[in-house]
Amino acid sequence: MRFADKHIVDTYSNLFEGLSPISKKELIENLTKSLKRKTNNKDDKFYKTFGAFGSTKSAETIYAEIKSSRKFRAKEINF
Repeated sequence: MRFADKHIVDTYSNLFEGLSPISKKELIENLTKSLKRKTNNKDDKFYKTFGAFGSTKSAETIYAEIKSSRKFRAKEINF
């Protein structure tokens, strides 16, 4: 264990001293569940978002639709 990790564990251990036994059991359960989860869960969620926009239209068609839907109005600004 690296020094920084040991320091973090010690710091959290000191914080947990004030918790009730029920809260400590809940914490142990949550930590146990987190160990059972896949470690790269955040990375997986991030990479699963790629290609999430589902459409059968081509990129050029979508671009043309967006560009044609723009509306501009001339407004005079007085200084």
